[in-house]
Amino acid sequence: MNVSSALRFALAATAASLLLAACVSTPPSPPVVQDTTTPAQRLAAVEAIAGVDDTELSVQPLRDAQVDDLRENAIAKRKAGDLAGAAEDLNQALMLVDNDPGILQERAEVALLQADWARAETLAKKAVDLGSRTGPLCRRHWATIEQSRLARAEKENAVSAHAQIEGCTVPGIKRF
Repeated sequence: MNVSSALRFALAATAASLLLAACVSTPPSPPVVQDTTTPAQRLAAVEAIAGVDDTELSVQPLRDAQVDDLRENAIAKRKAGDLAGAAEDLNQALMLVDNDPGILQERAEVALLQADWARAETLAKKAVDLGSRTGPLCRRHWATIEQSRLARAEKENAVSAHAQIEGCTVPGIKRF
C-alpha cells in the first residue's frame, strides 16, 4: 500500500466514523418549563390559602395609631399600584414596631408583588419566628414562603413550606 492509498483509507475511515457518530442520537433533554405565574397571581394564591374561617381562633394585636395610619396608607398605595410607596410606608411602620407579624406579612406581600422573592421569604419567615403559628396570618406566612420558593424554582422547598400550612389551622373554642 502506498502513501496515497493509506491516506485515502484513513480519510474514508474518519468520514465513516463521523457519519456513524452523527447517526447515534442522544435523547433530547426535557424542555425547560418556564413559570409564567405573575406576582399578582402569586399574591392571589397566598390570599386564597389564608382564607378566614369563623370557626377558628384568630388573635389580632392592638396597634399604635401612627402604625395603623402607615398601614392604611400602604394599602391605599398598593391598590393604586404604587408598590414602592407602599413598601416605604410599611418599612416606616416596621421601624416603629419591628416585631409585628402582621406588618411583616404585609411587607412580605408587597415584596411578592415586586417580584423580590428572597425578601418576601425572609420577611415571612421572620413573622413565623415571632409567633404567628395559628390562623389565617400563619397560613399567609407559609403561603408567601411557598410562592417565593416556587418563583425561584425551588420545588422541593416549596412542598415543605406548603406542608406547614395545615398546621396553622386551630379550631376555635366551642361554646354551648
